[in-house]
Amino acid sequence: MSSLLKEDLAKRLFGPRRQRLHEFIEVEGAGAQRYYLCAAVTKNKEVEICMVKHWRVDREEKYEIVEKWFLKDLEMIDGKEPDTDNPYFDMHFHKVYNMEAYSCASKYTFARTLNKLNDMYLKKDFKIVNFDDTYLNDDSIWSSSNRDFLVVMRVCFYASNLLCLSLCRFS
Repeated sequence: MSSLLKEDLAKRLFGPRRQRLHEFIEVEGAGAQRYYLCAAVTKNKEVEICMVKHWRVDREEKYEIVEKWFLKDLEMIDGKEPDTDNPYFDMHFHKVYNMEAYSCASKYTFARTLNKLNDMYLKKDFKIVNFDDTYLNDDSIWSSSNRDFLVVMRVCFYASNLLCLSLCRFS
């Protein structure tokens, strides 16, 4: 589903603007509309972060950019609590924007994408705080093109270890 949605967003919204969509995540919004936080690269090699509203009229999908920022203006991404599984994070530009991703895994996916785009295009020193570095680094053993799955797999691995330890009896 998400690959079809990404393809549709790229074709209908970013393609006509001559931008390349790198990543998007669903974020919580008000009402029946859905909202996506997107990272795209412009034809001038600027990295744009934008909030896209998605709704349906009859059988047609509609997308509208309701807010946009540039990665060069991002000062910090705050994951709030690195030791808990939560979807909340803040993006610090000239003001702080509170976000709630669809999942903790998607929050990490977006932070990794911004970090990677920064390395590719800006090489700027911006802070990523209150995230577990293990899940942010591309050189991690858990790194893959399907990172969301691997994050969930690692959490399940830890949970199963805890369950086994709690059920074992020590002499």
